[in-house]
Amino acid sequence: MVIHTEYLTFNTKQRREIVDMTDEVERVRAKAGLTDGFILVSAMHITASVFVNDHERGLWSDIMRWLEELAPAKPDYEHHRTGEDNADAHLKRTLLGHQVIVPVTAGKLDLGPWERVHYGEFDGRRPKRVILKAFGV
Repeated sequence: MVIHTEYLTFNTKQRREIVDMTDEVERVRAKAGLTDGFILVSAMHITASVFVNDHERGLWSDIMRWLEELAPAKPDYEHHRTGEDNADAHLKRTLLGHQVIVPVTAGKLDLGPWERVHYGEFDGRRPKRVILKAFGV
């Protein structure tokens, strides 16, 4: 049984940004020697997301616009009464989710033809971690 854990740190230049992290997931799979199993990829911050979708800049723009429509940046959230200004980032993270499980079959990430693993940042410009945990054989 293989169990291997790594942490990645993202520090985006923009407050809101999407980063394709599929190559990092594959690097962890290879380092673990995983041929059949899963890799859990989970954002360890409450204003960041991990999701699977297409790597296409137009889609990324659409995702960010959609998130802004559903959870707009505005000053009147209850959360802001705590002194924070990032309630929309928490809501955006909730919409896209905080983790994915990527299957591994025959020594390869078993993703669909257009699927890629993405890190979504909604309150960036500071270091945030993502855990990758490979398990299987």
